[in-house]
Amino acid sequence: MTDTTSPRTGAPDDRVLIFDTTLRDGEQSPGATMTHAEKLEIAEMLDEMGVDIIEAGFPIASEGDFEAVKAIAEQSKDATICGLARANLKDIDRCWEAVKHARSPRIHTFIGTSPLHRAIPNLTQDEMADRIHETVTHARNLCDNVQWSPMDATRTEWEYLKRVVEIAIKAGATTINIPDTVGYTAPVESADLIRRLIAEVEGGEDVVFATHCHNDLGMATANSLAAVAGGARQIECTINGLGERAGNTALEEVVMALKVRHDIMPWSTRVDSTKIMNISRRVATVSGFPVQFNKAIVGKNAFAHESGIHQDGMLKNAETFEIMRPSDVGLKETNLVMGKHSGRAALRSKLKELGFELADNQLNDVFVRFKALADRKKEVYDDDLEALMRDQSAGEGNEHLQVKFLRVICGTEAPQSADLTLTIDGVDHQTTAQGDGPVDATFNAVKALFPHEARLQLYQVHAVTEGTDAQATVSVRMEENGRVVTGQSADTDTVVASAKAYVTALNRLIVRRRTAGENADVKAVSYKDVG
Repeated sequence: MTDTTSPRTGAPDDRVLIFDTTLRDGEQSPGATMTHAEKLEIAEMLDEMGVDIIEAGFPIASEGDFEAVKAIAEQSKDATICGLARANLKDIDRCWEAVKHARSPRIHTFIGTSPLHRAIPNLTQDEMADRIHETVTHARNLCDNVQWSPMDATRTEWEYLKRVVEIAIKAGATTINIPDTVGYTAPVESADLIRRLIAEVEGGEDVVFATHCHNDLGMATANSLAAVAGGARQIECTINGLGERAGNTALEEVVMALKVRHDIMPWSTRVDSTKIMNISRRVATVSGFPVQFNKAIVGKNAFAHESGIHQDGMLKNAETFEIMRPSDVGLKETNLVMGKHSGRAALRSKLKELGFELADNQLNDVFVRFKALADRKKEVYDDDLEALMRDQSAGEGNEHLQVKFLRVICGTEAPQSADLTLTIDGVDHQTTAQGDGPVDATFNAVKALFPHEARLQLYQVHAVTEGTDAQATVSVRMEENGRVVTGQSADTDTVVASAKAYVTALNRLIVRRRTAGENADVKAVSYKDVG
């Protein structure tokens, strides 16, 4: 691009637009399905942190996805709200119905252009070119902000890629996204491809080129930043790098890379980086995908130093081993301040500092649980409070099943058993079950009281803080007839946390069962990932 401003956005040419697809591509991760309320919450957080474009979902996939995209469009304040549509008129019309009430709507339509992807609909090059012209034209007649993607662009023949990009531009596309759908490309190729498209495609100077990279070879962030160096001015990414297979480009990584290394990458975003940690933790909770400890920017160990040499250097000058401050991404320097003598005002203030705004009745509920936790733990850390809030949120809507009483017997000699009282739709039911360990016995007891055929796909335990009195956060993922649900809970007793997480997942499964015909899962639709 030779102009000082983008012809379509009016933003400075050194501005990179952040296109977040956590709610669409991120949710395609097996088991990452979010509820309607969770999608609206994440969308609001993305809007508030300064994301330019939010890809809210795939409206044609289900009635539930349509309603979520529509609600996000209606609540949006600053961000452009985008919906995804395959290259057919029905998809595009449905997408427009969902996004049209947004302050700034966008239709994103795509089709696979590589030889492997052209074979799926069994289209010749000419037939596909005609379909691209027809569908992009139709989308542009509905909306003046149209994005088009040639899926698997990095494995598409150059001459054909150039041809279809020109067709899409002439048909009215305002953003051309170049997806590395299977994470195949490398940084030098990523930069060269964008640079060549801008230079050689007719009309290329009048549109925004975007990059959408997957992390199959661990190069998604590098490929995205290389594409920006080649002239791309929109990066498609997700919170925590959530996405199919090895995930997508991580929003937090590209935002902080551009901020920290502005000396060699002179581009900027409008994302408020101090909100990164809060949304990272929330996405991890609602998706059921915990962040790995050594994950860049948002991992638990990202700002931890154990080596004696590192600790000595940090004490003398933090810059010896930290290239960014914890506060840059929303982490607080102090952690240990709360205890059993802390009052409501102190709790409200601390939770506000951590990003949680509570009404009086919500505060009262949390305060009771905080006091109970403080009685069991000598010291309550920020991470404990965040786990408490996540557990509070995860427990909302658990009106069908509730753990009322649990006692387990375990050890090397005695048989492992669980004595459980489960409240089912307001009625208490009790049983005792055995298993291969206390958690297995507990799950067997739940299944005895509430029979089901759901398969446990994932069971994970993470200590929230250090010490033997640390809370355990337990995440479970379950699948039944193609419906995937997650549950999460925290408690100083790992078995209790496990039982509550398991029951939370079952509550979500009950809801999914009852709405199966009206609110089918997005993954039930046969379609291929656009990135």
